[in-house]
Amino acid sequence: MPSYIVTCKDGASPEDVEDAKNKAREQGGTIGHEYSLIKGFQVTFPNDVVHTLDQDENVKAVEADGEVSTQAVV
Repeated sequence: MPSYIVTCKDGASPEDVEDAKNKAREQGGTIGHEYSLIKGFQVTFPNDVVHTLDQDENVKAVEADGEVSTQAVV
């Protein structure tokens, strides 16, 4: 199932973030990790679901979730 990171706008209230999560659930998404350092969350959708979270007025970005690595600077 495709997984996405949803980041809400800096000015979004906790209620706005909760509203975005509820919209994701209404569209068939399952909320995974909820972030504390940024206003956002991870959500997975079934393969056949088209979501419209990027059109929400409180959402800053919707990005495909993926592996992140760091590289040491020498």
